[in-house]
Amino acid sequence: MRWHWAYRWPPGIVLTTLRYFLCPPPIHRVDEHEAVLAPELPDACGRGIQTIEQGTGRSFHRRYGVFITASRLEPEQIMGRLMADPNAAVPPEIALFETEDGHDTMRVGDELVVRMPGPWEGPVRVIHTSSTSFRLATLAGHFEAGQIEFRTVGDGEQLRFEIESWARCSDEVVNLLYDRLTLLREMQTYLWARYCEQVCALCGGDPPRSVDVYTGCESQP
Repeated sequence: MRWHWAYRWPPGIVLTTLRYFLCPPPIHRVDEHEAVLAPELPDACGRGIQTIEQGTGRSFHRRYGVFITASRLEPEQIMGRLMADPNAAVPPEIALFETEDGHDTMRVGDELVVRMPGPWEGPVRVIHTSSTSFRLATLAGHFEAGQIEFRTVGDGEQLRFEIESWARCSDEVVNLLYDRLTLLREMQTYLWARYCEQVCALCGGDPPRSVDVYTGCESQP
């Protein structure tokens, strides 16, 4: 499967770049400097986790959010769909979640790999789940070191879906592409902004006016 995905790197990168520049998702950006503090890891999360302290370069706190108006699904139903099928809202030209656990829904301890165009992949482990959220921690080999959480909040006619991450780059090469040149950061922004849009479509909500993208990071040394 890995080599099959590798054949899609060049067209995937080209298609992602074209869509990013020709029809970018509506994004409202807020960038600030902050002292980034990642959530504490659960006591029993297993070995091999690549923590934010093990990363390279500046720490980044990112949050992607979208309001869902006129959703046909409740927060628990939305998250249930995503936990049963992590690819339900993933733009296929950008990424693909792979899992070999065979469960009908996501469980703590499950491991997945996020395949992306280019020589990067993202092995992660599920470290927390609830009826309205799940959180993943990066494993050795991921281009980032840290955690990412997916959640739904609110009720009634307007819900909110959010993705929040706390991470550093895994090595100097990734740090160059992510922080200095911002190539990987923009690809990441596009991926999760499109994911937020797809979640809106998944639950039958109205198209979002914009996706809120917050980036907090430490000041340059």
